[in-house]
Amino acid sequence: MKLRELAETLGCRLAGDGDLEISGVAGMEHAGPGDLTFLANPKYGPKVKYSRASAILVSEAISGLDLACVVSDNPYLDFARALALFYQPPRPPAGIHSLAYVASSAVVGENCSIGPFAVVGERARLGRNAVLHPHAVIYEGAEIGDDFVAHSHAAVREFCRIGNRVILQNGVVVGGDGFGFARRADGTHAKIVQSGVTVIEDDVEIQTLTSVDRATVGETRVRRGAKIDSLVQVGHACVVGEDNIVCAQTGLAGSTVLERNVLLAGQVGSAGHLTVHDGAIVYAQSGIGGDVAAGTRISGSPAFAANEWLRAVTAFPKLPELLKTVRELKKKVDELEKHG
Repeated sequence: MKLRELAETLGCRLAGDGDLEISGVAGMEHAGPGDLTFLANPKYGPKVKYSRASAILVSEAISGLDLACVVSDNPYLDFARALALFYQPPRPPAGIHSLAYVASSAVVGENCSIGPFAVVGERARLGRNAVLHPHAVIYEGAEIGDDFVAHSHAAVREFCRIGNRVILQNGVVVGGDGFGFARRADGTHAKIVQSGVTVIEDDVEIQTLTSVDRATVGETRVRRGAKIDSLVQVGHACVVGEDNIVCAQTGLAGSTVLERNVLLAGQVGSAGHLTVHDGAIVYAQSGIGGDVAAGTRISGSPAFAANEWLRAVTAFPKLPELLKTVRELKKKVDELEKHG
């Protein structure tokens, strides 16, 4: 593809040779001739002059470079769009493989691909263009919309509901039993039947080995556009809000509610029965013990305001010396008081 054509497709401005042939996209350190790379973070600007790429996506043209510049308001987003032009993951052919099992009462939409050893249970419903890779399992009564993709060993449990354009990566479990037990008088635990469901709305992607538990009663819900990373635990009756980003190894205890545009960084832990309000950001390894106000940033465990946490964490290494100083001052004060 000519660089001029690529810039026009992306709706970007071109500064440089539009006749350059672009054959792929790559990160700055790995790009070579024929590649398009990108600069989204200005701190990596000094590396640009060492790049072997033919062209670069930038927020503003850089003078004095041999690289042609494709000027974008959002270089990272347009780099992702460019990548999609050059690479599409393979799609298995439509049809039901002879080694798959589809129950006679199941409804399978047009142009679906159901791979070997995949299972579609009784009264399950799949929309158009669904892809079930080998060993994916759809339990009884599950309802799934159009353009669904389930990679190997993903499972959608009984009666759960999934919208359109949802992607489940390998090993995802939607609607596994919530962790609910009642303690008997003798100290043993009786299992509480998890009679609710999990609902996944449109345009959600869930990464590998993540669990979104069904509710004890009612529902667990992941709202439109949320993206959930690998090794995340979403407990029963939680709500993950619209366009949330939930990063790896995060755990949400039951009945946690995340409102719109919340970002939870890696290894965040949330106590149950609390709300993280619109636009809040929770930094990595934070422990959330109560409601988080809209638009705030918090850190630490227990988490509190991020700017205060930064000051506190800077002071931590100095505490032994501060303690020593306080003891010395106290000793001097005691001596002064003793000698009047």
